[in-house]
Amino acid sequence: QVDAVRVYVNSSSENLQYPVLFVVRQQKGVLSWQVPLIFRGLYQRTYNYQEVSRTLCPSEPTPEAGPSDQIIFVDVASMAPFNIAYELLVTRLDNFQLETNKAFNFTASPSQPQYFLYKFPQDVDSVIIKVVSDVVYPCSVVSVQDIVCPVYDLDHNVEFNGVYQSMTKQAAITVQRKDFPGEQFFVVFVIKPEDYACGGSVPSSIHGNVNRTWNLQRMKNLQVTIVPSIKKSIYVQAMFFSFLSFLSFYLGSVVVAFVHYISTDMKLTVPFGCVSIVGSGIMTSSHPITASTPEGSSYGAIDESSSSGGRQLSSPERGLPAGSDTDSSVEEESDFDTMPEIESDKNVIRTKVFLYLSDLSRKDRRIVSKKYKIYFWNIITIAVFYALPVIQLVITYQTVVNVTGNQDICYYNFLCAHPLGVLSAFNNILSNVGHMLLGFLFLLIVLRRDILHRRAMEMKDVYTLDYGIPKHFGLFYAMGIALMMEGVLSACYHVCPNYSNFQFDTSFMYMIAGLCMLKLYQTRHPDINASAYSAYASFAVVICLAVLGVVFGKNDVWFWVIFSMIHVLASLALSTQIYYMGRFKIDGPDSDLGIFRRAAMVLYTDCIQQCSRPMYMDRMVLLIVGNLVNWSFAIFGLVYRPRDFASYILGIFICNLLLYLAFYIIMKLRSSEKLLPIPLFCIVATAVVWAAALYFFFQTLSSWEETPAESREKNRPCILLGFFDDHDVWHFLSAAALFFSFLVLLTLDDDLDAVRRDKIPVF
Repeated sequence: QVDAVRVYVNSSSENLQYPVLFVVRQQKGVLSWQVPLIFRGLYQRTYNYQEVSRTLCPSEPTPEAGPSDQIIFVDVASMAPFNIAYELLVTRLDNFQLETNKAFNFTASPSQPQYFLYKFPQDVDSVIIKVVSDVVYPCSVVSVQDIVCPVYDLDHNVEFNGVYQSMTKQAAITVQRKDFPGEQFFVVFVIKPEDYACGGSVPSSIHGNVNRTWNLQRMKNLQVTIVPSIKKSIYVQAMFFSFLSFLSFYLGSVVVAFVHYISTDMKLTVPFGCVSIVGSGIMTSSHPITASTPEGSSYGAIDESSSSGGRQLSSPERGLPAGSDTDSSVEEESDFDTMPEIESDKNVIRTKVFLYLSDLSRKDRRIVSKKYKIYFWNIITIAVFYALPVIQLVITYQTVVNVTGNQDICYYNFLCAHPLGVLSAFNNILSNVGHMLLGFLFLLIVLRRDILHRRAMEMKDVYTLDYGIPKHFGLFYAMGIALMMEGVLSACYHVCPNYSNFQFDTSFMYMIAGLCMLKLYQTRHPDINASAYSAYASFAVVICLAVLGVVFGKNDVWFWVIFSMIHVLASLALSTQIYYMGRFKIDGPDSDLGIFRRAAMVLYTDCIQQCSRPMYMDRMVLLIVGNLVNWSFAIFGLVYRPRDFASYILGIFICNLLLYLAFYIIMKLRSSEKLLPIPLFCIVATAVVWAAALYFFFQTLSSWEETPAESREKNRPCILLGFFDDHDVWHFLSAAALFFSFLVLLTLDDDLDAVRRDKIPVF
């Protein structure tokens, strides 16, 4: 048992020119202070205390010498030309050493800090120091320091040594035995003279003697409990759980693929009598099917007779030789459409009242496929250039935390932050493994479909060319890479989560939502979807707005006015392009007045005259609802100005994606199309898993919108295996939800593989 001595002094003097100086000399150190004791705050404010109580650095008896008496000298001095009364009291502390799993209550104030000793038990390698208080203020600091004298236990020096964090009602620090060679440490409790560091009010700037405050009552009752942390075996169990949980998805995918392969041999043929569905929506034919070439439409046509009542088939894709999906420097994406001049002119086709997929899938398949491959290669380039500086930055953040000991830099859930190596919260990083594993699995599934499609193309299968949704896999590959990168960047963010790097956790979520919307649109509009360059440029603009929102979005009204205007105008412009299938142009005379006259004419004819019955009713309904949703977001942002601007933009993306997906499924069912068992299962799984994931997402465990001390009030213990918290469960479930969402997009139209494209409606 270690003995400790506490010295209490009191002086009635308020003369700051002649303070009373106290110097305590011990065997291994000297401790000194003055009375009145002065603390300095903002705007040159001073807080003076006439009562001071300090704990002297204890001297532990050595095993060789055994217990012995310790001599302490207390020197009292003052330069005052008159007598000053003071009081001195020296007492022995009976409860200086803290015990494991035993709560201890005490009181502290700015001029009367406290610290206690803790020794690691033999079988404990890591402990969590839990400190709680019934009141929010006064603001306090909890520090863990090595057994070194002097102990830094005042507001102006508590940050000089060890690990520390600010506190209002709750604090938690994980301490490992390996960090303290002596297997013991001091737990120091300091009360700050002002509360602004913990989110309290900031003192106003007042000049004159009013800046001096005497004996401000800032006592705080605290309770400290030191409990053992988890053992190494829990780390192993958590890692096995994380990997095996998601590897089970691989096993499930293999089983589904095997069952699909076995059932292929017994699958009944479709009405054509010669076509069967081969795994994952790919068509093959058992013997050639002929079609007649329409006169005047020789582009890309094949001289074969049709088995469907002599119906004419014409597709530029059918004229391609097998294996022609090779890269070529001359096959670059172009706005020039090699289509027949009159009947097939895109301005005529795309403005028909009733459009079918054959009208929007007339371009050369090689060029279109190459166009969508650019999505894949570009996102890899973006990922490399984005991720490398992010990794470097978060490593620097973690190094700063480890070197300075300032745990207010990173917003962890300190009640469930399990360190490993240099990482302070390994569990928050490990839980992101699901995004990477499921993203890679999705790439494998897409690759399988791609290979089956290529094999069908090599067999010169006419049904692969003229039936079902055109198979372009570039966007799917990009979605898989985006899912993997979301896991990487989310893990990077959770190395040291804070206000400055939150965009790392959301950047690829924007891209995932955007790519999903593009893929959904591309399904029935393969010829007019956005290019990779314009899409990624748009994502770059969104990320720039997110950065500006983080910097200026807190209190600047002008930013929200500009952003809301951009949001509304962008919604209108995009709606116009979607409504007119990319063929809306305001052309007319060369004069500026002619342009405005043309704009007024378009507005009158298309918006006013056709208000009761638009030409494209389904598209109009979708766009009206979509614009109402986006305008509501713009008004909400302008009125409430949410501080979490990154999540605000992400909410806009997700709501638009869900709206479009719901519209697509409703229109699909309305068109007498059906949902096969696999996409139906994926839709149900997506809804269920997203609902569960969002429940855990809204269990806020920390918030960088507040001060570190206020954020710690939201900290909660682990809920899964004693290792993962609510946010880790969100990571697990959101990874699975995104994976199922991708499968919905991948399999949603498998029922159309036996349907002619000129029978598939566009919506």
